[in-house]
Amino acid sequence: MPDFINISRASVHNLKDISLKIPRNRLVVITGLSGSGKSSLAFDTIFAEAQRRYMDTLSAYAKQFIGILERPQVESIEGLSPTIAIEQKSTNKNPRSTVGTITEISDSLRLLFARAAKAYSPVTGKEMIRYSDTQIVSLILRNCAGRKSIILSPLVKGRKGHYKEVFESMLRRGYSQMRVDGTIESISDFMSGVDRYKTHNIELVVDKVVPRPEDEKRIRDSVTTALNYGKGSLMVLDTESGRIDYYSKYFICPDSGISLPEPAPHTFSFNSPQGACPHCRGLGTVSSADLSKIIPDPEKSIAEGGIAPVGSKRDNTLFAILEGVARKWDFSLYDPISTIPQDAMGVLLYGSDDLIRVNTFGYSEMMSFPGILSRLEHHSDESDDLFDKKERFTSEQVCPVCSGTRLKKESLYFRLDGHNIAEVSDMSISDLYGWVCALPDRMDDRQNKIASDIVKELKDRISFLCDVGLDYLTLSRATRTLSGGESQRIRLATQIGSKLVNVLYILDEPSIGLHQSDNMKLINSLKRLRDEGNSVMVVEHDEEMMRSADWVVDMGPGAGVNGGEVLFNGPSEILDGISSPLTPETEEALIPPKGTTPKGFTADYLSHRKSIEVPEVRRPGNGKFLSLYGACGNNLRNVDIDIPLGCLVGVAGVSGSGKSSLILDTLMPILSRKFYGSLADPLPYREISGIEEIDKLIEVDQSPIGRSPRSNPATYTNVMGDIRKLFESTPDAKIRGFNAGKFSFNVKGGRCEVCKGAGVEVIEMNFLPSVNVTCKECNGKRFKPDVLSVKYKGKNIYDVLEMTISQAVEFFGHIPAIYNKIKMLEEVGLGYIRLGQASNTLSGGENQRVKLATELSRKSTGRSLYLLDEPTTGLHSEDIKILLGVLQKLVDQGNTVIVIEHNLDVLKSVDYLFDMGPGGGAAGGTIISKGTPEEIASDPRSVTGPYLRQCLES
Repeated sequence: MPDFINISRASVHNLKDISLKIPRNRLVVITGLSGSGKSSLAFDTIFAEAQRRYMDTLSAYAKQFIGILERPQVESIEGLSPTIAIEQKSTNKNPRSTVGTITEISDSLRLLFARAAKAYSPVTGKEMIRYSDTQIVSLILRNCAGRKSIILSPLVKGRKGHYKEVFESMLRRGYSQMRVDGTIESISDFMSGVDRYKTHNIELVVDKVVPRPEDEKRIRDSVTTALNYGKGSLMVLDTESGRIDYYSKYFICPDSGISLPEPAPHTFSFNSPQGACPHCRGLGTVSSADLSKIIPDPEKSIAEGGIAPVGSKRDNTLFAILEGVARKWDFSLYDPISTIPQDAMGVLLYGSDDLIRVNTFGYSEMMSFPGILSRLEHHSDESDDLFDKKERFTSEQVCPVCSGTRLKKESLYFRLDGHNIAEVSDMSISDLYGWVCALPDRMDDRQNKIASDIVKELKDRISFLCDVGLDYLTLSRATRTLSGGESQRIRLATQIGSKLVNVLYILDEPSIGLHQSDNMKLINSLKRLRDEGNSVMVVEHDEEMMRSADWVVDMGPGAGVNGGEVLFNGPSEILDGISSPLTPETEEALIPPKGTTPKGFTADYLSHRKSIEVPEVRRPGNGKFLSLYGACGNNLRNVDIDIPLGCLVGVAGVSGSGKSSLILDTLMPILSRKFYGSLADPLPYREISGIEEIDKLIEVDQSPIGRSPRSNPATYTNVMGDIRKLFESTPDAKIRGFNAGKFSFNVKGGRCEVCKGAGVEVIEMNFLPSVNVTCKECNGKRFKPDVLSVKYKGKNIYDVLEMTISQAVEFFGHIPAIYNKIKMLEEVGLGYIRLGQASNTLSGGENQRVKLATELSRKSTGRSLYLLDEPTTGLHSEDIKILLGVLQKLVDQGNTVIVIEHNLDVLKSVDYLFDMGPGGGAAGGTIISKGTPEEIASDPRSVTGPYLRQCLES
């Protein structure tokens, strides 16, 4: 097996025909500026070729269903192992997907509870018992010896119905008596059934006996018959004392008679009908009408649209009914809702069976009204267009039946070491690991014999999650609430547990969202994967990760058309300026050759030739504060926070400490409701003040701008609309009668209809990959010839879209509407990308900065609040330097910028910092330190402080 992966002449995307050798069975970091070609090399070349080779091993029959992958633009790749890519893909949005289900830990946990848990009665709290047939016979002979007893088989337990067929069936089988609701009667008395509207308990009288040792065979036969009819359960009635003993082959409470079927793994699964709560169907939440959203302003009248789902008064059947209700209860639709009598509002909202006279279209009729809430709950878009989508007026509430556990109540009667499976799933991963480790000492010998292998598997899988810094999560945490970095590290932990060898793993920035205190856990996990005989390739910017790697590939020198070259390829020590002994093979692979000083931004920052400077002064702010009190959602512990306005504010803390809960899930929805009428519900809080000091909220999250080839920087920033209007105003366009729509490649009119404005045609090939060929009609220019003949300053619409951002800034410098938007793209370091470059060719960092620039280009009032969630995702240190310059400029204008971040270069540059912790999950949720970065660095309580102090000193 070759010791190197040998890549020859790769030219995918912006790669410039590069050739290099990367060692196998090593931890390799691929770094460089955002857009320099890292992902193009790692994912679009190496992984794409490995995936294509795997597909080639499949049969022709399989390929027709799966398809064939196109070969990447590379001459050859030698020494390639089977490859697994762990990317920052969107997490599963299915509400049924949890950390436990995707790691498969829940599968092992369900098996453990099905085989080793004990059932406890919900009535008495005592352990439930199950008996064998022999044990039941022995107990009857012992407990009822010499006493008149009746063996009963339960047929109906607490259900309504007439049960006529049950009585007829038992009479035909030769039985003469039943015990109906506690009274023994002849079956012939019930041939017409019982009252179908009442709840009944019906037992079959199987045998009347005075148990003696010589009656053992008779009793055994009767027990077998009773268990057969009673589906594994029977009752023994002592006629002298009236006492009833309950027996079952399954779990049963000997005092109350409550019986449970034999548990199976699906009994504890909320994705199975056998285990899911019947009310919420295993989701843990239910959607219910929210009166605060339905009647947002009680001072408005119904006619003015005071009931939001109904809207303003118009001539239709619904308002005719509402007028009928108003006449009957003596109020007007023009009265403020707050003045309408309570009983009348009850009818409007919840309906009434009383008949109401309704005058519609000249006719009068009597009808009942089910109520607005009822209509809203049963609304469908196809059947009723009077209501807006009901999601706007409902909110998710914890299921009142299962209290959010997602499971049937019967599933929670089973406990292990005093905990049911829902309680175990709600433990943090660190607490769960401790519980599982202690479990063998708390189980009896029988349980240990059954569960030993399951417990070992659980310990291994849970420890892998702890190793990658996810010990604050819970198994019940929904995957749709996970960040990209958390999701990626979960997949990494799963791969560590798979014990595969001779595999190439490629990861995309796994350190995202990870605090410095947990960074070494991640690095050690990657080294563990390497030491087991695998190759690990990481696309990363983290300095500690680069210094810990065996080998570094640095791409550059710039980004986009200015990148795509290999600046350095060799051991990390050399890039760090440390001499390293080289083997002949390593020396041959080294770029640049031995004795040459590595060039590029990565080498400059690692050797401290360049750095992000600490601001000379910290802004004191404008003396005003945005204050939030009593935040207690998720793991927040009644947090009070006073955010100084007019500052660059940082929020730091270990993963899971409550940063997102406080800022994104509490503060942001409050402000969104205030400024934009958002219906998003904030997490619980007590009070907020200082909102009047800001007049605008701008949030920049991590969602991509789009993956469609039709999405590009021009369309996303809406510059395309301004450019189309500009072309519409040209003399050529006016002569031809062209409007702005003619210059769009997304709609019919001016676009080339052969390629539908895509510029390429997709040729479908049977048993071969689809081929993209340049459209022969428009030669890839997307538009019809008459549209391309319209020019502005000598450029047609296609020429404009092919400009780089920097070229476009110069070209449109005299048009503020366009210039201001694209100038911001250049200021965040994206001057090299093309104005019409497809978004699916942009890197993650480029996508995020396009979105950031779009928000920053909007007019600032000097009282705006900007909220950014880890904006350094996918950014090199040089990119971060440019980004910080933009943010500092915003604050200089009087605005406030809040940044949730782990990156120390950002944290050392803020004016004021809040550090949350001290741990993650249940161990977090408090502000443990606050002040300037220097104050945080010197605070012994701060978890971030030691790392920040080291950064400030260096």
